[in-house]
Amino acid sequence: MTRLSCAILDDYFDLALSVADWPAIKDRVDVTVFDKPFADEADAASKLKDVEIICAMRERTAFPRTLIEKLPKLKLLITSGMRNAAIDAEALKERKVVFCGTQYSQDPTAPLTMGLILELTRGIGRENARMHAGEPWQTFAGTEIEGKTLGIIGLGKLGSKVAGMARAFGMNVIAWSPNLTPEKCKEAGVGYASKEELFATSDIITIHVVLSPRSRGLVGAADIARMKPSAYLVNTARGPIVDEDALLAALRDRNIAGAGIDVFAVEPLPTNHPLRKLDNVVITPHLGYATRESLQTHYQQMVACLDAFTKGNEPPRRLA
Repeated sequence: MTRLSCAILDDYFDLALSVADWPAIKDRVDVTVFDKPFADEADAASKLKDVEIICAMRERTAFPRTLIEKLPKLKLLITSGMRNAAIDAEALKERKVVFCGTQYSQDPTAPLTMGLILELTRGIGRENARMHAGEPWQTFAGTEIEGKTLGIIGLGKLGSKVAGMARAFGMNVIAWSPNLTPEKCKEAGVGYASKEELFATSDIITIHVVLSPRSRGLVGAADIARMKPSAYLVNTARGPIVDEDALLAALRDRNIAGAGIDVFAVEPLPTNHPLRKLDNVVITPHLGYATRESLQTHYQQMVACLDAFTKGNEPPRRLA
């Protein structure tokens, strides 16, 4: 039997081989793990040009048409998640490359969202760092979230989960998205607001829409300008949904109180990026889905997909 070469990409935590049954396919597949990002597209093309199967982790490595055309041996690409805006699915289809995804058993992004909200309003991480550094007692007076208004952009599965958590903290919850209706909000137990009302009245705004051509730049300068000076913006969805330049300007000028950001227009976030220098921003390196349990689910499903594909069977969760 001809063995196939497989590359597991962007395994930053060195978890892939330990959380799934890769030995089950070792008679058919030779696996190589890349634990660091590629320097650029040329670097990716050079290192992947002889690879037949790629296991990609979310949008960590982009696969535009230009890169796909430089991978002549590629037969199968599996992404974690059932959508990946960084992969040109049409280019894969034209090349007759099988494209599959994986599913979440749970979504850990909602708890991270609440964690960012709590860090912004109570400074837990900041005060912990001060205590460990041997600095004096309290210097930061927190803000209570009970009774405050949380504005949710996007009330799908994830947004609804955040709404439930926020209500448990005693928050008043309102929501808006382009297709959201008052009836849907009523079903979820939250108030309906127009986009303008949500930005003008919310104490904290959190984003939970999928990145698409329609949602790119959905939160623009005019929206941020409507926010209260005491309000916070949280983004655990995708960086390009927010006008980054407008957000940076509002943060620098203290027009809003701060922001909690887990996703960025360019990832990994450059070390000289201005967001790293602002003291009213909590930034995390795209941790939303990055839990051991979530990654284990993704890698286990990748192995199952590889097993089916290498046996000549239809692989599960095919996207194209």
